[in-house]
Amino acid sequence: MADISSLDLTRVKEDLINAHRECSKRRLLHGAKWAAELSSALNVTVSPHALAVKAVNEDQYQDFDKVTLSTAYFDLKEYDRAANVVEGATSPLASFLHMYSRYLADITRQLDNASDSIGHSGPVDNGCLKTLRMELSAKHVNKQLDGFGLYLYGVVLKKLDLSKSAVDVLVEAVNREPLHWGAWQELGLLITDREMLLSLSLPNLWVRSLFLAQVYLELQLHEEALEIYQAFMDAGFSRSNFIIAQIAIAHHNMRDVDQAVAAFSELEKIDPYRLENMDIYSNLLYVKEMRADLAHLAHRCCNINKYRVETCCVIGNYYSLRTQHEKAIMYFQRALRLNPHYLSAWTLMGHEFMEMKNTSAAIQAYRQAIEVNKRDYRAWYGLGQTYEILKMPFYSLYYYRQAHLLKPNDSRMLMALGECYEKLDRLQESKKCFRKAHSIGDVEGGALFKLAKLYERLSEEEQAASAFTEYIVETERKGTHSHEEMSQAYRYLANYYLARRQLDDAYATAQKCAEFTETREDAKVLLQQIQALRSHSEGLTPIHLDDSIESLPTDCYRPSDSHSFGRVTPVNLTFTP
Repeated sequence: MADISSLDLTRVKEDLINAHRECSKRRLLHGAKWAAELSSALNVTVSPHALAVKAVNEDQYQDFDKVTLSTAYFDLKEYDRAANVVEGATSPLASFLHMYSRYLADITRQLDNASDSIGHSGPVDNGCLKTLRMELSAKHVNKQLDGFGLYLYGVVLKKLDLSKSAVDVLVEAVNREPLHWGAWQELGLLITDREMLLSLSLPNLWVRSLFLAQVYLELQLHEEALEIYQAFMDAGFSRSNFIIAQIAIAHHNMRDVDQAVAAFSELEKIDPYRLENMDIYSNLLYVKEMRADLAHLAHRCCNINKYRVETCCVIGNYYSLRTQHEKAIMYFQRALRLNPHYLSAWTLMGHEFMEMKNTSAAIQAYRQAIEVNKRDYRAWYGLGQTYEILKMPFYSLYYYRQAHLLKPNDSRMLMALGECYEKLDRLQESKKCFRKAHSIGDVEGGALFKLAKLYERLSEEEQAASAFTEYIVETERKGTHSHEEMSQAYRYLANYYLARRQLDDAYATAQKCAEFTETREDAKVLLQQIQALRSHSEGLTPIHLDDSIESLPTDCYRPSDSHSFGRVTPVNLTFTP
């Protein structure tokens, strides 16, 4: 990997200016925008020579009129006319425009057909793409494709689900034209794991580091991605909107909501008319229930462009937060009419159908999301939840497994798996899931209690007592608890100590039981049993019970200073993680 800290920023800027120029000539707009944004973030001076427009070479001159007319039609989105003008042209630029225009004409027709029937798309006619593939393949064999032609060939192969061939061609494309970001992006979408990523033969340039960071985000390796982005910030890219946005996305994926909101808020101030990534920002505001901020964001996006998919998604989230689920679905559907491959809208629409208890529609939406991107863990997890509601645990287990494979260190996936295994009476697997969920940092806080209950069910008494003890200690430390769960934990420990004649510990935990309405009657019985055992023990004074137990608080749990739980922690018990 190139050393980011020692980058020659002047040379980098010159390369980005040239990349913008080459992408613009070929109407690769996203690649041109990426190069221009990064270039503008670099506060360095370049030589006039770098800014000068290069003379048209002889190959381009022979097709100059055709290329000029073709690009004019292309800019007006008349792709068939653009392709027809340069048909038979021999220069690399004209040849690329011919192929690329044909590709976009076919994709546009497919999108128009798909938007007419959301979620009911039949088999796609790939006849044009297959013909284009044959022509590009012949040119590839004859070594007539430059880096941009190889990119287009890779995209066509990817569209036809020929992933292995697409990876090989796109690797060749980024080696030939390393500053065309579009080729890197398409390649990144085909990387399935870290081993595959490390096996690729990629150019050892600074842009490779940006590519690695983006793929790390896709592979849930967020810390590694953040490390690379921070290195770019320190190296001179601190004004780059692209890198600030990527850092915000990384924090979003890590569920570090406050830092993600802060990063997006900064981006909003720097680039107030930006719509890109604002759908992700709206997800964060939704989670934080920042209704006023979400309303402001929706209003701002609508004023900029109400027909952008990001705007529709933001407005959908706003209505969802107001529990107006029908309106939210309407806006997500509007986004999908604009772009049927817009992943976020499918997933969020599935969530809305779940809120409305329309499970069949939710399943359809989640399945469409997976069709768009098989690495969307939210869609797999949503399907698992849907089938769990339908009481189909075997189906639910399959989808939760897929979600867990994509997010192996997310305790929510492990908790869902554990509960599913428990319903199927596969208790050992369930125990492993709850144990791991607790060890990696339980987001929702239920893993330890469920693990303790599972030990109790399996009659693993010492492990259950230790788990209940740790649950109580953690709950007291965090200051959050469930009355029902705390009462059950104390009741189990009281019975556990009583069975082992540890009467002091049994008495202390039974007293705790008496503080909860759910276990008050059980506490009375336990205290009477403890009194009876003590009265028969030599040298012990019997405990006199009265009705004062009825006056113990029932509305909340208050730890007793006289009976600190540290006193009743079992000395020789260990909780095995």
